[in-house]
Amino acid sequence: MKAVVLAAGEGIRLQPLTSTRPKHLLSVGGKPILEHCLETVKTCGISDVIIVVHYMADSIRKFLGSGEKLGLKIEYVTQPSVLGTGNAVSVVEPYVGEDFLLVYGDLLFTPEALKKVLDLHFAKKPAASMAVVPVDYPENYGIVELDAEGRLRRIVEKPSRGEAPTNLANAGLYVFSTEIFEKAKKIIASSRGEWEITDAITLLAEEGKPVFAVEISQSDWFDVGKPWDLLEANSWMLARMEHKTLGWIEEGAHIIGPVTVAETARIRSGAYIEGPAYIGENSDVGPNCYIRPFTSIGRKVRVGNACEIKNSILMDGVHVGHLSYVGDSIIGENCNLGAGTITANYRFDAGTVKVMVKGKLVDSGRRKLGAILGDNVKTGINALFMPGVKIGNNCWIGPNVVVHRDLPSDTAVFLKQSLEERKLG
Repeated sequence: MKAVVLAAGEGIRLQPLTSTRPKHLLSVGGKPILEHCLETVKTCGISDVIIVVHYMADSIRKFLGSGEKLGLKIEYVTQPSVLGTGNAVSVVEPYVGEDFLLVYGDLLFTPEALKKVLDLHFAKKPAASMAVVPVDYPENYGIVELDAEGRLRRIVEKPSRGEAPTNLANAGLYVFSTEIFEKAKKIIASSRGEWEITDAITLLAEEGKPVFAVEISQSDWFDVGKPWDLLEANSWMLARMEHKTLGWIEEGAHIIGPVTVAETARIRSGAYIEGPAYIGENSDVGPNCYIRPFTSIGRKVRVGNACEIKNSILMDGVHVGHLSYVGDSIIGENCNLGAGTITANYRFDAGTVKVMVKGKLVDSGRRKLGAILGDNVKTGINALFMPGVKIGNNCWIGPNVVVHRDLPSDTAVFLKQSLEERKLG
């Protein structure tokens, strides 16, 4: 059996992080989401993989190559335009001659969850099998209604609040027979202008073809859609991965709990690291730093003296100057934070933090959320970011500036001072 992994989308809601990389290559727990996905697929005994690409396809091809390093055989198929999951399935028809696994490449899921779908399909041999997962907010998902035997009745896309037939969401894990290709050709564009695979699945069910679903645990699955979801995904992965402390740990440094320290990383004296946490290759932490749980530090990162990093993702090449605080934040590649830079992560009124997403103010539901910085952002000393602000790529934030709203890429912000000079005596 082959696996088809959908990795064509841009991830607009995750900008500015996806302005310079596809969302599937955003890292959590030290690896891109797509790599975690492929490793899980391999764990379930599937080594032949077709990846559907479009946005920044060359970045995905360059990172994964032939798949040899992962023990996989990878083929790439380009989706000419991002026209939805139904259209993406259509483009792989020439490459698939039997039942196949289909997963979304921006999902995190456990081997146990994937095996449930595969076992269901091998046992029932239906036209299609799918996973469903209980969710707290059904209005944000495609909701699945099943009969008593687990057979599909209908799929309702993002029902109004209080009108969902169940709380079981489509989990984006499927096994299809080749019958899906015929149905994918018959569907029409949705209101979003996309051809949805769920419409093709519905056609199968309406024609009496057996479509079965299996429920997976909420703890075995995570969907990354908005910037703050990356922090949750990072925590999800750090709590599940195997940790090894290999690097140069100076005398006087303290490693508490499950912490990965890469072989070429250095932890200086006085550093206090609480796991689960991840410190990547050639990174240098300390002295006298506090790295708090659920923090991922990428490659070639420098965290200077007397800094505190809490529940955050620092991408490759980041430099955090001494006396800085980064809390519940995502810092893009090659950012340089001047001494005393602060990411505020808590509202004065103790309310949940709201973030601008695709031009709309969205409640993150989080009481703790710091800043989201794109790549190559530079800050002067004592720069301060208010909770939930997003900073585009290549921005300069001057000394003592308080950033209270989002900034587009390639923007410089400086504080204009009014000074009074007097003679003494």
